[in-house]
Amino acid sequence: MKRRKFIKGSAIVGATIANSKLLADSGLDSTKGSRDIYRILDSKRVNVGTLPVIRAFAGDQNDYVSPFVLFDEFGPVEVNPGADPLRVDAHPHAGVTPTTYFLKGTGHHKDSLDYDFEIGKGDFMMFNSGRGAIHMEESGQTLVKEGGSYHGFQIWLNTPSKHKFDDPSTLLYNECDHMAIIETNDYSIKVVMGELFGVKSKVETLSPAFYYHINLNAGARISIPTEASHNAFVYNIRGNVELVGQKELTTNQIALYQRGKSDVEIYSTEESELLMLGGEPLNEVVFSYGPFVMNNEQQIRQCIQNYNKGLMGNPDVVNM
Repeated sequence: MKRRKFIKGSAIVGATIANSKLLADSGLDSTKGSRDIYRILDSKRVNVGTLPVIRAFAGDQNDYVSPFVLFDEFGPVEVNPGADPLRVDAHPHAGVTPTTYFLKGTGHHKDSLDYDFEIGKGDFMMFNSGRGAIHMEESGQTLVKEGGSYHGFQIWLNTPSKHKFDDPSTLLYNECDHMAIIETNDYSIKVVMGELFGVKSKVETLSPAFYYHINLNAGARISIPTEASHNAFVYNIRGNVELVGQKELTTNQIALYQRGKSDVEIYSTEESELLMLGGEPLNEVVFSYGPFVMNNEQQIRQCIQNYNKGLMGNPDVVNM
């Protein structure tokens, strides 16, 4: 059985600290309950397989992003009809749940758990790797045939230590049946995970976490409550927004917040689109080796051994 190589060490390519711009005029009214910003980061452009990716963090910033451990925006990229699929060959994961969320286009997911399907706009997939499984990712056949935009996010949700060696599973959710939508004259929010303003997603997680997709009209103000003891961060997909302290967040920047207060305050200086995520910090050691995210070196060695023995599946079969 031929094994695919995977990267030694954590996938850290690290974003860089941004030179935060202060806005001369403020459209935001902060309160005593407003969360303070720890740091604003510029994302880094990398390639994963043949897929262009904008990486906001990967294995670093754990104190401020847990229970998440990696944040990638794939695309946006235009695909010509008949072009070769954008592809990441079959590779293993263990101890982590890669989540995939599509804004545009279609993707093809195939794994060692006998799942083989296409994921499209608005869909959300959780590949809970548990003790270990293999998957392959590429642009979907609809996109290959018709062409168009390919754009979305793969964000890894860390698995709590007591579930690291659970059986793996693959779950696919759609926005109509599983996610909640909040709409006002100023903004719309899709609650992909978690609960907000009295509405709740049906997507279940192993530890408390939230995932909001936010669209703001120009001049909109919003205050998003969170648990003060939980982490929170905001990623700017497009547009410009003002955050607490008159700090500007531009496209592909991410703002990490300090804990201790509740509200994340945002003012859109123009039409903008954001992701806001966070949750209860796991407060556990993160020990990673490429696609394996565990709590100690012995667990990593066990994962490597299991993969080499074929216990996570056959990458050649998944690649077919």
